[in-house]
Amino acid sequence: MTTLSTPRVSFSLRQWATPLVAGAFLIMAATGVGMFFHLETDLMKGLHEWAGLAMVAGGAAHLWLNWRAFTTYFKRPVAGAIMGLGAVLLGVSLLPIGGAAGPGSTIEAMIGTVEDAPVTVLADLTGQEVAAVISALEAAGLTGAAPESTVAGLSGGDRGVEFAALAAVFAPVAE
Repeated sequence: MTTLSTPRVSFSLRQWATPLVAGAFLIMAATGVGMFFHLETDLMKGLHEWAGLAMVAGGAAHLWLNWRAFTTYFKRPVAGAIMGLGAVLLGVSLLPIGGAAGPGSTIEAMIGTVEDAPVTVLADLTGQEVAAVISALEAAGLTGAAPESTVAGLSGGDRGVEFAALAAVFAPVAE
């Protein structure tokens, strides 16, 4: 009679810390670049934030495991300067200077207002007929537009699609 045994699974810090940092870095790098170029989606932003927390956990475990080797970097001037610059930039980022930024900024507020404006308002803003704005939205891939529709509602919150649609609507104005 043959017996089946379950393989023993061990979860030491060494087995998961570095792979977690590597995986979180991959996600954060790809989503961060996408967000930098305003191609983010709601899923991308959330994934970026959660991957950041995973990277903190993996980084802390990795640092714990390699503390002795890590402390040797403080003896190297270039390494110390890079880490010191990082600490200074972190401190400066916490200061309330430079005016509004991020989701509460003026530009974000203006974009949000335009994305939430009905097609009729977009037509007024661009000096076009409502039908021309609807055609531009359809050409950008947003189907089912009506005079009371909004770009935000038609795109389902996909920022990349919203920006492409607004570019199509405002293109005649820029020409």
